Parts: sequence; structure tokens; C-alpha cells
Amino acid sequence: MATLTRQRRRRVVGPELPAELDRRFDAFVFDWDGTAVPDRRADASGVRAAVERLCALGADVAVITGTHIDNVDPQLGARPAGPGRLFLCLNRGSEVFRVVADGPQLIERRQATPAEDAALDAAAAELVARLAEKGLRAEIVSQRLNRRKIDLIPEPEWADPPKARIGELLTAVEKRLAAAGLDLRTAVEVALEAARDAGLPDPKVTSDAKHIEIGLTDKADSARWVFAELWRHGIGPGLVLIGGDEFGALGGLPGSDSLLLVPAAARATAVSVGREPEGVPDGVISVGGGPAAFVALLDDQIHRRERCDVPRIDEDPAWAVTEAGLDPEHERAHEALLGLADGHIGSNGPPLWTHPAAEPRVLAAGVYTGSGPETTLVEAPVWQVAGRVLPPGRLERTLDLHTGVLRQVLVNGVGGAEAALFSSLARPGTVALRLAGADALASAETAPPTALSVEGTPGGVAAAHATRRRANGLVRVERLGAYVTDSERVPRREEALAALAAADGAGFETLLAEHRAAWADRWEAADLVVDGDAELTRAVRFALFQLMGSVRDDGEAAVGARGVTGPGYRGHVFWDADVFVLPFLAATHPPAARAMLEYRLRRLPAARAAGRELERAGARFPWESAATGEDVTPRLARLPEGRVVPIRTGELEEHITADVAWAAACYLDWTGDASFEPNARELLLETARYWASRMLVDGDGRAHIYGVIGPDEYHEPVDDNAFTNVMARWNLRRAAALVKEPERGRWLRLADALVDGYDPHTGLYEEFAGFFGLEPLIIAEVASRRPIAADVLLGAERVSGAQVVKQADVLMMHHLVPGEVAPGSLVPNLDFYEPRTAHGSSLSPPVHAALLPRAGRPEDALAPLHLAARLDLDDLTATTAGGLHLATMGGVWQALTMGFAGVRPDGDALAVDPRLPEAWNGLDLRLRFRGVPLRLRAEHELVAVDAGAPVRIRAGDAPPATGQRLRWTRVNDSWKVSS
Repeated sequence: MATLTRQRRRRVVGPELPAELDRRFDAFVFDWDGTAVPDRRADASGVRAAVERLCALGADVAVITGTHIDNVDPQLGARPAGPGRLFLCLNRGSEVFRVVADGPQLIERRQATPAEDAALDAAAAELVARLAEKGLRAEIVSQRLNRRKIDLIPEPEWADPPKARIGELLTAVEKRLAAAGLDLRTAVEVALEAARDAGLPDPKVTSDAKHIEIGLTDKADSARWVFAELWRHGIGPGLVLIGGDEFGALGGLPGSDSLLLVPAAARATAVSVGREPEGVPDGVISVGGGPAAFVALLDDQIHRRERCDVPRIDEDPAWAVTEAGLDPEHERAHEALLGLADGHIGSNGPPLWTHPAAEPRVLAAGVYTGSGPETTLVEAPVWQVAGRVLPPGRLERTLDLHTGVLRQVLVNGVGGAEAALFSSLARPGTVALRLAGADALASAETAPPTALSVEGTPGGVAAAHATRRRANGLVRVERLGAYVTDSERVPRREEALAALAAADGAGFETLLAEHRAAWADRWEAADLVVDGDAELTRAVRFALFQLMGSVRDDGEAAVGARGVTGPGYRGHVFWDADVFVLPFLAATHPPAARAMLEYRLRRLPAARAAGRELERAGARFPWESAATGEDVTPRLARLPEGRVVPIRTGELEEHITADVAWAAACYLDWTGDASFEPNARELLLETARYWASRMLVDGDGRAHIYGVIGPDEYHEPVDDNAFTNVMARWNLRRAAALVKEPERGRWLRLADALVDGYDPHTGLYEEFAGFFGLEPLIIAEVASRRPIAADVLLGAERVSGAQVVKQADVLMMHHLVPGEVAPGSLVPNLDFYEPRTAHGSSLSPPVHAALLPRAGRPEDALAPLHLAARLDLDDLTATTAGGLHLATMGGVWQALTMGFAGVRPDGDALAVDPRLPEAWNGLDLRLRFRGVPLRLRAEHELVAVDAGAPVRIRAGDAPPATGQRLRWTRVNDSWKVSS
């Protein structure tokens, strides 16, 4: 039970606010009687005006009370037009109404069954009878929805006591109960016993001193609903003000408003305006003053919004990434970590104030300039700087992953400043910032809308910005911006100005509310929790946030190796996008995955041309792609010592062609998107035709692919790279099912003839022809640590002649196409290749983290998983300044989903087979399979699925089951359906 403390009551008068209330809130949750109004006959025009104005300014309001709609709505009479929302949570947790301009609309109701109603009647009658046995007359005074009310003092003097007489009422009730040998607490205990005896398994018994109510719900149910709804709208509890007048105990019982303090409200601010004769619980601010003081609090919040106070973020450590101070050596990496993206543009997170170490940048996704290897993403005008030179002081920047808002706070001798910035996920290309501080720290001046266009090759960007400055005590600066991007043409300035005008018409508060809601909606579909490792969960959320923000979900999406988080690799598109990024989106937000495939489809003509240039059939996709789909891989590179060496990946790393086909199949397997099937068919067939023309058949009838580079780029060129050959074989077989003879038969014969280096006696795949004859050097025994660049440590020449692997190669095919490898081959190949792998690519650790659980070694998978999850957060490779490693982030999701949880599409069913380390309690995943959103809980001994519609699931080796709520338990290493 919460500790009660007697606090000096403080009236809210003018600026004399408690420090905890001297800030802006974004949602208001409060009791009605005694908090918002003195009684049900009082004039509520003041609270009505405040509620409507708060909603007009973008705030959400929820009234939680025990009474019904006909009591509250006529008295309140509010008819908000938005954008903020008004909810009435009534009948002590049993009903929720949303109030709009046309009046209240019922959105949720808990309705007792006939058996429950009978039990409530019986419980109320039994309570009256048991009290009568003790000499106390009580009366059942109402039979309301899901509850029964019993009057403990049915006397005319106390027929309808006002809240102002709560102390006198309590004294009178306790005197009456004492005469029967009872107190209020024991009377409630009698009611609980009577309710359980009547057959109610979980009765909710409350008292307002005059009455005891027995019900199926209480105000805590309303509070849980409200905080869940606010969370789904992007408003965390740290942004919520809870108002009440009965938080403290009454007659030894918790006050009725203490039920509002549910666990989901843990970071909310609670204030009591009641008399609170026994004090308030710790953490509740007692100000007294009754409804007048509460309306004054609401009016204060209106004033803060009207003067453009900076919105806060809910600084939940599970969702926040914070950088304190400015370290010049690592500032560029920190700016990448704190970046904001909406799929169309990416803006890094420098201080709002200029600094020599900072490099503000805005990149346009999929819009390139230049040609050939020099092709690079277009940089657009920056918007995220609004002050003079960064002065001495304490700077802190915090990115809220749940809402995509970056908060900056600067504290120094001048008085400091605070700011909030976001790049709208609801209106991609729209940006906003709000800054408040001393004049010296908020120097941006009012500027009318200005626009310019930046040309690309062939596309471009048009950008428009406008800034407003208000000075009234603190200086407040508000800037809105709009970016129009197009990969095929240069947008006109007028287009950006029109988008800016639309944003300005909506206003900052509406932009913020819809942006928060858009991010919250994405998280509802994609969140992942490692139950048992809070810090890993935060790192995973950081990865998913970057993946979601980097990929647009309309048109085409060109996803470079570093997305739009930095200039690394010039924004070129590699296999990273198809194999590591796309699966997460296919399983959580299919429109974005489809946009990625649309990028490949629109460049299919260029891929066909590349095949023809080599006198081959079908389509050959480039190793590095940009605007046109032609290969933009550099041909030469200069090493640190000055030596120029050739780069042959563009010429030889051809597995990209099968990777693109695999991505199309992955999308179909997860979504079942019939409308995309013709497009997927085209990709699968054209890539299969390329492989069929690329292979050579020897005199013994065996097919080969000569002269390639596999994922292990330490060795080049090689013949019959196992990964390349197995992916090509998969490509041929998957495509063969889509064509007729004679093409079908030829492809299947080639697939069967294609060598893959497998030795059934050892269970090993030879990475390429001759690999086993190289120097048997085990990098794990030579290097002091891994990951390591083995070619730097040992020299490129020695590494090329040794059994040293840059990244998962043979193991990569076990990850991508487990059905194409020999059964039982995973363990021997893990044992052989993992010690020989330098993990010289950031793609390698997450693949190993995905495979080790499948091999029954989840504990061993933790080290590579944590390494991959922390790669950018800790800048482990000292390359984060160039942008974040999106593919590694996608690999982290795959390690958890496909590896530890064992989740994969299996025909029309989704397969689940969890293998978790002992330290974890379970994994909670949100996915979408064949159009059905679902939540999956995977534990050591339990699999639970709750879906939005019937879905087909197979747990382990159990037969598939179809339903919306499915459960399996593990019995002797097998999964059995449980009730």
C-alpha cells in the first residue's frame, strides 16, 4: 500500500505552482465530482471551456468517473472539434465514450452476462442482510451497469452530501458503523466476502464513505484503458497530468482516485485538489482548492500551449537514447544516432547551435546526383539549426524512439534553452522544431516562407522553410519546413511552398499529434521485447526505429547501406537491403517492403541490359545500384599506404541477382500479396534465366558457376562458391514452379546438376573449390579479438591463401534457404566455419546469432547478438559517423525472430520453434502474416499467439493449428496444443 503523508495544501494562484506542475502536459486524466465540479448541479462552463480549448490546441482529455453518461455529458456539455480528443470513461470502468462535435459516441462497453447480473443482485442483497444481522440498516439504492450500490447511511441529512463535507460524512458513517461493531474497512471486507459467495470470482468493491459498490469493473479499468489508448496515440505517461480529489485514504480504505494510479501511469504527474483529510500517497501533489483550483490548472496549461511552450518527451529509459555533452571526436557519430527520418528525408541530430565539430545534414532518400561510382545522395537544405555558436554549458540531446521526437536542453549561466524537433512520419517531408530560451540562445529571426530546388541526376528536391519568433519573457522560435523529393524529376519550388502552407495550416500541435500517432501505430505493429534483458530491448528498439524511418512506404524505396543516416557508401543500394532490411518490413509493414521491391522492378530493364552485355539471358542485378540501376561499384580503391587496388565486386559478386529474387519470394511468403505475384514472377523468372545462362556443364554432367566472389570477400575470384551456387539453385527451383516445359525441365535439371561442395561424410560444404586446400589458419586462435579486419591484421595476400572467412558465407545459405541445404549440416558447418570467421563485416555477427539457437546453442548466440545490437550505439567499428549500419539492424531482428523464436513462413502457416537462453523469460513479437496482425509470446515452455483474425500457426513439430488465440506447451521437447 502506498505510504500516506500529510502535506501542506497549496492553492494554485498565478505563478505559485509547485515545481512538478510548472511545465507543459499533453494529456489530462481526471475525476469528475469533486475534482472538475463541486457537485452534479454545479455550473461546469469553466471546465467546459477549458476542455474544448485544450482539445483545440491538440491535447487529449479523459474524464474517469463512476456515474453514467446522462449525468456527466449534460453537465460538461463539451463538443470539441479536435485535433485533441475527449473521452468519457463512465460507470466505474464499464463504458467509454468519445465526444465529438456531434456528441458522445459509445466506443466500448463491458456488459454483464445474465449470470453475472444475478450474482451482483445476490451479492448486494447478501451484504444488506449481513449488515442487518449486525444491527446496521443499509439499502440497495441503484442497480447500474455491472454494479450495485448500497447506501450505508440512508438518512435524509445525508441524502446527497457535497464533496466539501467529505470529512463530516466520514465521521457520521464511521459513528454509525461503530455502533454495529464495524468500521468502513471491515464493511468492505464483508461486501467482498458476500460477492465471492455469490459467485463473482473477481469482484471490485469500492466505497465513497456513504456507499459501498459491488461491481465487475472499477476506475482502475478505465485508467488502464485510457493510458493504453494514449500510448497507442504516442502519448506516454510522463506527458500526462492526473487530477483527483480522493487519492488519500478514507476510513482506512484507499481513496477512490488512487485507482487511477495504475502501473501504466507510473511516470504520470498526479495532483489532488481535494481536502484529503488523511493525506495523500507519496508522489501525489496536494494543492487543495477544489474544482476552482483544478480549472485554474487547466487554464495554465492552455496558456502554455498558446504561448508555444516546447513539448516534452516521455523520458522512459526503455525508449530513450541520450547523448550528454558534446564530444568533438565522436560528435558526427552521435549526430547519426540522433537522426530523424520519415522515409523521404533523413536529418541528422546536431546541436541547434553551431559548433565546429557538428555537421548538419539532410539527405533525400532515393534521389541521386552524379554518375557512375561518384553517384551520391542529394543533400538538401538543413532546417535543424536555429541558434548562434554553441555557448559553454550543459547540452543534452534525447531521442524518444516511441514518437520520433528529438529533445535538446542547454543549461548555462544565461538561463538555458529547450527544443523539440521531428520529421513527420504522418506527412513525410514535413519537419518542425520549436525552441524556447533566453534571447542569446534563441537567435533565429522571423523569416517568411522561402524555397529553393536542388537538382539531382535526374531527380531532385524542393525545400521550403518558414520561421516565427515570439519574445515574451523567454524567446520562442518555431520553424516549419517541407521537402518534396522525386527520383525522376526536379520538383518545383511552388510544390514545396504548397506543402509548407498545408503544414502551417495544420499548425505545430496538429503536426506533432499526428506524427506521434503515426509512430505509435508503427510500433503497435513492430515492437519486440526481450523479457529478461531491458538494455537489449532498448538497443533492438533503436534498430527497429532506424529501419522504419529509413524506408518509405509509397512509390519506390532505394535503401542504401546507411539509409539516410549518413553519407557512407554514397547511398548506394547493396544486397544488404534485399536480404537484411526487407524481411523485417515484409513481416511488420508490407507497403515499405513492396516499395523496396518496386525499386528493383523499375530497374529490371537495366538488369536485362547488363545480362545482354555479357551475352547472357535474363537479368543481372548490379552489386551497387543507385539512380538508374546500372552498376555504380567503384573499380579502384586507394589503400591507406597509397597503393591503388582493383575492386572486383561489381564484376564478380553476382549472388546479388539471386538475393533480389529471394527478397521477392520473402515478401510473398510473408504477405500472400496476390497483386504482387505477377511482379514477383517476373523477378524470379528473369533472374533464373540469368543463372541458367551463367552455368557451364562439364563432361560429367555437373553444372558450375566459375569466377565469382561470395559473401567472403577475402577470396576472389573463386569457382563454385557454395553460397552463390545454392542461392542460384534455389532461384531455379522456385522459378521452375512458375513456367512450363521445356524451360521448367531444363531449370530443374540444371539445379540438380549444380555442384555445391557438400561432403556427406563430414557434413561440410566447401566454401569454394579448393578452399579446404588453403592454409588451415584459424583466426579465432590468431587474433586477440573478433570482429577484426583479418586482411589488415595478416595482410591481404596471406588471408587470400588461408581458410580465413570475412563473414558468414556457407553459413549464410543455412540462414537464408535452410530448405536447400543438407539436413543436419548446420552444426558441423558452424563448428568448422565460425572459428575461421573474422567477422570483418558488420553483417556477420547477426547471422551467427540467428543460426546458433537453431543449432541448439542459444547461450553461445548472446555474444554476437549483443555485439550486433550495440554496433552503432557504441560505435564499435568507428564508422558510425558515416551513417548507421541498417543491414546489421535488420540482422538483429532476424536473429531474434528467425533465430531465437524460430519464426518463418512455412507455406500457408507461420512456423514457430523458440530456443531461448536461460536468462530470458521470453520474447514478445508483433508481426503480420498473410495480412493478419498478431502478437507472439515465445517462452521456454510456452508459445502463445493472439491474432486479429484466424491465422495458421505451426509450433515446432506439432501439426498446424488455425485460430485467433492459440496456445502450445512444451512436453518432452515437443509442442502440444493447450486449451
